Amino acid sequence: MASKPSAAEVKAKLIEAAIRLLSDGGPEALQARKLAAEIGASTMAVYTHFGGMGALVNEVAREGFRRLSANLGEVEETDDPVADILTLALAYRRTVVDNPQLYAVTFGQSQPSGQKAALGDMTKEETRQNASEEGIEAFGYLVRAAKRVIDAGRFRPTPEFEVAAQLWSAVHGYITLEVAGHFGDGENGVDHILIPLATAIGVGLGDTYEAAMRSARVSIEAWRAKEGNIGT
Repeated sequence: MASKPSAAEVKAKLIEAAIRLLSDGGPEALQARKLAAEIGASTMAVYTHFGGMGALVNEVAREGFRRLSANLGEVEETDDPVADILTLALAYRRTVVDNPQLYAVTFGQSQPSGQKAALGDMTKEETRQNASEEGIEAFGYLVRAAKRVIDAGRFRPTPEFEVAAQLWSAVHGYITLEVAGHFGDGENGVDHILIPLATAIGVGLGDTYEAAMRSARVSIEAWRAKEGNIGT
């Protein structure tokens, strides 16, 4: 006789089922009834384990940040910290493009069942206590990358949290527009928009145009050699 799943196992199944529903049907598909049916449970399972859809949406957002951190963590540091920032941006892009509905919830851009994930300001040390640990961990990859570039003298001396916030804003803005279909298919947007954008930001933060472009080429060539294709 199969043993009864633990509360943690049921919660994990509900979160995975929620992500599947989002991927297949968008935020409208994430309903307590459909979610329970996905795992063969009653609707009460959602309320028993999460207290309501609001808490479930928060857990889905945390899982999105966990997956983002896992992918960012696979980016190896090289002796070119500016190239590493663009490689992080490409890993970020791949993560979101592969599951745009999950990340629309993670970043508060969609509200399944009228519930928006709780967000906090991760860009300032004094306000980070209001953000999720998972979000802080993901943002931390950009903070550490920014510090490496500043320490290397490629960017002007600036608080690394400020630099990371600017980088995040630019990268996420680009990805949001790409996912919405504004930049065409495949790698078109990466080649014609993201690389020039990254170069312009690097120059604005203190790098030279020549050095920024060289780092961009190093990053893109290494990424394509590893991944084979930047597009979906």
